[in-house]
Amino acid sequence: MDLNTITDVVRPRGRDALPRWQDGDAWLAGGTWLFSEPQPHLNRLIDLASLRWPAIEADERGLRIAATCTIATLEAATVPVEWIAAPLIGQCCRAFVASFKIWNTATVGGNLCMSLPAGPMISLASALDGVCTVWSSDGGERQIPVADFVLGAKKNALAPGEILHHIDLPAQAFMRRSAFRQISLTPFGRSAALLIGSLSPRDGAFALTITAATSRPIKLVFASLPDGRTLQDRIASEIPDELYYDDVHGAPEWRKRVTPVLAEEIRQELSGGAAP
Repeated sequence: MDLNTITDVVRPRGRDALPRWQDGDAWLAGGTWLFSEPQPHLNRLIDLASLRWPAIEADERGLRIAATCTIATLEAATVPVEWIAAPLIGQCCRAFVASFKIWNTATVGGNLCMSLPAGPMISLASALDGVCTVWSSDGGERQIPVADFVLGAKKNALAPGEILHHIDLPAQAFMRRSAFRQISLTPFGRSAALLIGSLSPRDGAFALTITAATSRPIKLVFASLPDGRTLQDRIASEIPDELYYDDVHGAPEWRKRVTPVLAEEIRQELSGGAAP
């Protein structure tokens, strides 16, 4: 879609060339949402692609993903073979349910910053203890856990003029056994619930990350793998009814029912039981 209110497009080559933020500005990365509907309140785009951030960097510390990294680039990333949770990358990318054109244009950072409950990059980064590095408008930066970055549907922790620069996923998170469950109302529909469980081989700690069913990520951490009743009680006590999301992709009452079912499947899989 043409954005006929845009009068200027800025393409900075470095951080020091970023223009002062003002009303009517928008950061441009992939632009798949930005150009999908009218934006009458905007008159200037600041193109982050011109900054040429390295898309993917993997080392012994973990995986660093630039906010401008495309979904296709992330899915094709090569990571150490000992990172046994790495299949989550492909599983979450495929949960995007998008065409190859979107995969090659949409960005990881854009998915986080849109902060839609069904954003699968939110699911991936939350489950793998991701930390966002945000550039402040005063030239500084701050770190925010991904689970705290998304505050609700289309709401996040960014202040006006701030930029999500990159997301760090620690290597230790990739060393955990993982299990993935996702459900939609249709075979190729947007996620109505997406849950990821992980189990640490080092101390037996278990974590369950719940997204899509809720308006923001919910992460439940246990010192060890809980029994079924304990897990169900924790879900019931920590997710109030009003946190279950309501849209055309699933009623909150249905999401509330399927979430514990998927959680139990994950628990059984990671306990060594036969996954349903």
